[in-house]
Amino acid sequence: MNAITDEGLMRAVGVDAEQVVTELLKILPAHCVLSRKEDSRPYECDGLSLYRSVPMAVVLPETEKQIQDVLLTCRRLNVPVVARGAGTGLSGGAMPHAQGVLLGLAKLNKIKRIDAAAAIAVVEPGVRNLAVSEAVAPYGLYYAPDPSSQIACTIGGNVAENSGGVHCLKYGLTIHNVLKVRMITIDGDIVELGSLAPDSPGPDLLSVFVGSEGMLGVVTEVTLKLTPKPALARVIMASFDDVEDASRAVSEIIAAGIIPAGLEMMDKQATQMVEPFVKAGYDTEAAAILLCESDGAVEEVADEVARMEAVFQRVGATKLQVSESESQRLLFWAGRKNAFPAAGRVSPDYYCMDGTIPRRSLGQVLNAITAMETQFNLRCANVFHAGDGNLHPLIMFDSNSADEVLRAEDFGAAILELCVEVGGTITGEHGVGMEKINQMCVQFSRDELDKFLGVKRAFDPATLLNPEKVVPTLARCAEYGKMHVHGGVLPFANLPRF
Repeated sequence: MNAITDEGLMRAVGVDAEQVVTELLKILPAHCVLSRKEDSRPYECDGLSLYRSVPMAVVLPETEKQIQDVLLTCRRLNVPVVARGAGTGLSGGAMPHAQGVLLGLAKLNKIKRIDAAAAIAVVEPGVRNLAVSEAVAPYGLYYAPDPSSQIACTIGGNVAENSGGVHCLKYGLTIHNVLKVRMITIDGDIVELGSLAPDSPGPDLLSVFVGSEGMLGVVTEVTLKLTPKPALARVIMASFDDVEDASRAVSEIIAAGIIPAGLEMMDKQATQMVEPFVKAGYDTEAAAILLCESDGAVEEVADEVARMEAVFQRVGATKLQVSESESQRLLFWAGRKNAFPAAGRVSPDYYCMDGTIPRRSLGQVLNAITAMETQFNLRCANVFHAGDGNLHPLIMFDSNSADEVLRAEDFGAAILELCVEVGGTITGEHGVGMEKINQMCVQFSRDELDKFLGVKRAFDPATLLNPEKVVPTLARCAEYGKMHVHGGVLPFANLPRF
């Protein structure tokens, strides 16, 4: 075993839960500490409910100073800490450590400052994504990254996962819309990363921190870049009778020099799942539909819409519909953003995957996923950010069937490894967490993984922050590699926990 593994084992031995709770109660009010199992169980998982673990204790601090004190206490007692926002993450990144403390940040939910002239907002980590846009709307501004969970997900969690959304093609991910982050290390040091200026001296540690999945520090304040609301936005819904044609249309749009505000794809299974739920007016007979948005000045939108329609017609669209009002535009997007909850109407459970591939491979990969449905005997609906090749297959299964759970995990692993095979990555915006830790062994060499661990140690020498996630140990990679040599994909649930 390597050093990380040894430390993890040492932490797990002889942890005195009663002592930890006693020490936490010295620095927090009693109502901010949950130690009974029935109180802690609601925090046992995030949006990926396949993997669960009840923490030793849950703390819900109300101030930055309390967060600092919690981290210092856990550092002194050598206790792991897992930070959690709204728990909407889909990779198990906020799953608690059984011998650790779950640090909930939901109570730090204030918008501290809005500077309309500078187009920035300074917020605490527990502020909901959508709440930012609602608060700045009177100034003609909004916060561009818009994950499907934006009504619930928090800015701190968005920073941890580098979240995107349907408009990330034109306006970027979280990293492109965050100017500064104030965070606390496990040693209690308060550090500010980034700058309000175009550049900041020294290494760009902000880009290292955003997307680090809670492994490097705990966010206490974020300075967001705001975007002016466009004068007009319109969405084209283009229908195709073949996913290959729809996929080719995506590449042709970008090749034509058009960068849409959003470019999303839904296959037939997805539209037929969503339409009865949202009634968005989707073409449920099409093999796939594209939702392609143009925004900007009125004349600019009219020109871009005409250019996009010409591309779609040339590639073989069977039907084109352009939103005629703002309410219809929002309804088109509501269907896309409600695809995940709509899956609950047709299946007891669903497993939302997240991988990114080159746009040229969209058709190939979608057809391969269709073949995998037969291989694993499970249904899979596809709804995703087509413009940047970020796939979100929804594998439908029943968690009451152990066999279906294993097949769903195998199905997901096969999709992720196909993404790597065609030149893509195992995650686009959901993070690695627990879910994709095996596929990190496929994506990266051992030398690269060790360098990732080196970055973690620079921020967290004791490896107490969100341990045993994201970066696999040598032993885990060796075990996973051995299973591949023998011709199989070993489900996560069956791998030894290190």
